[in-house]
Amino acid sequence: MGNNEEKYETLKLENQICFPLYACAKEIIRKYKPYLDDIDLTYTQYITMMVLWEKKSVNVKTLGENLYLDSGTLTPVLKKLESKGYISRVRSNEDERNLVVTITPEGEKLRDRAVSIPEKMGCCVKLSPEEAKLLYSLLYKIIGNVR
Repeated sequence: MGNNEEKYETLKLENQICFPLYACAKEIIRKYKPYLDDIDLTYTQYITMMVLWEKKSVNVKTLGENLYLDSGTLTPVLKKLESKGYISRVRSNEDERNLVVTITPEGEKLRDRAVSIPEKMGCCVKLSPEEAKLLYSLLYKIIGNVR
């Protein structure tokens, strides 16, 4: 390989850390699809509901920060979840600029239908608990570094 080719080594797909991250995320979301179809949610709706199952009520800005989603992506997701009856969106009494998202009783019921999904996905991923913990910490380290 001539010196001229060496300068292009970084452009090879096999030398990119971003590509296996992208491909892995895409494949994992594809694996989620049948489980999420059963409860009529997209992946983005599912992760939104995960935050709401935990927090019950949260303002849109905080929700977007938790999910790493901008308001342009999050707003249609919230509208769809509201139309399904899983959440309500209300302007804050303290500050009209704040939109607060709250889980509804129907949204809480959906949690029971979703509870088996993480275990089913764990069977697909096939990592030991130690490997999963290491991968989790490395991914969040990358997220922190690129933000």
